[in-house]
Amino acid sequence: MAAAEGTPKYRGRFAPSPTGPLHFGSLVAAVASYVDARAHGGEWLVRMEDVDVPRCVPGADADILRTLEAFGFEWDGPVMYQSTRTGAYGEALDRLRRDGMAYPCSCSRREAGTGVYPGTCRARMQDPLRPPAWRVRVDDAVIALEDRRAGAIRQNLAREVGDFVVLRADGLFAYQLAVVVDDAAQGITDVVRGADLLDSTPRQIWLQQLLGFATPEYLHVPVATNPAGEKLSKQTLAPRLIAADAGKELCSALRFLGMPVPADASLSAPEILRSEILRSENLRKAARGPDATSAKLLI
Repeated sequence: MAAAEGTPKYRGRFAPSPTGPLHFGSLVAAVASYVDARAHGGEWLVRMEDVDVPRCVPGADADILRTLEAFGFEWDGPVMYQSTRTGAYGEALDRLRRDGMAYPCSCSRREAGTGVYPGTCRARMQDPLRPPAWRVRVDDAVIALEDRRAGAIRQNLAREVGDFVVLRADGLFAYQLAVVVDDAAQGITDVVRGADLLDSTPRQIWLQQLLGFATPEYLHVPVATNPAGEKLSKQTLAPRLIAADAGKELCSALRFLGMPVPADASLSAPEILRSEILRSENLRKAARGPDATSAKLLI
């Protein structure tokens, strides 16, 4: 389907972290974003979210790209690497500082706590011997979004999150700032990703508002879990995707998302992704897992 006249062309993205190989949970996110982009006649970009450099595994980015190719994914334009984007993140932070919306924080982990940050450093002198993090001020107001799957979401950042970190004390930019700057730079109109990131979306919308960026449409799909109910990840030892099983794995991901599977079982992985049944199918009524955030992996 073509974009309506006067509206930006659909641009989606898949943004894995190169901390290890792709697994089934990664595939679900890739399939969801890819199918939705192609069904809307849009572009699909790939971004390596390697802003947390110490956690990245050398060679994992190349392995991820090879796996995507083996599974039939075709992306538009060059792959963006967050590790090359620190200048853009610094410019965004400088703007927040100039506008009085960011401040240094020298709280220890104990002082910051694990719940709502109490704003301790908003008006106190900084410890010159402790490198500060930088936090963004939040207002006592509700951030609202209409997720394409979860529906109306409301979050009061001041009461539920508090001022949040955008530059860590170790000098690394936080995911929340990096993803907002990159989505704006790439002209992303639609973000399709796992429901585990739904809770952080109001923080990203707040940053978009402060920086004058457009807010994309959001769709958060169910997260695949193991039999113990844990999200599939490198930390939970999710097995890597095997290229020889690409067709089978793709069909499993489509079923998981509640989407149609091509009837011809002999299709290769690229043929499955190019199937007309998927080219005309977006995810507005798909991804109906048992709850709004996760779904058991049943393959």
